[in-house]
Amino acid sequence: MDVVTNIFVGLHIVGIASLLGGFLTQMKAMSAGTARFVPAMLHGALTMLVTGIVLVGLNQAQDHTLNNIKIGIKMAVLVVILALVYVKRDEETVAKPLFGAVGGLTVANIFIAVLWT
Repeated sequence: MDVVTNIFVGLHIVGIASLLGGFLTQMKAMSAGTARFVPAMLHGALTMLVTGIVLVGLNQAQDHTLNNIKIGIKMAVLVVILALVYVKRDEETVAKPLFGAVGGLTVANIFIAVLWT
């Protein structure tokens, strides 16, 4: 069961890398006002959501103690990110504050995961 859990942790990290990588590749375009949500950002957020849910299920199945408040906050932040990216995915340009909010929320989600113990 640990192997399966580790596979999903790896996929979860791939999802966050895709979301953050998509954001970082558009940083120069954001300064020019031409940033847009690339498909990698949407797919990364969806990957994070699915693998995160699976990880919670796997950990509960193994009777591990979970911090449900932390998981709930991380999921709420991810749902906001996913909603913003999904709604604006077809637009040619995204407003700087909105695009920056997605990047900031992504980084906040990473810090919540790593620093909240």
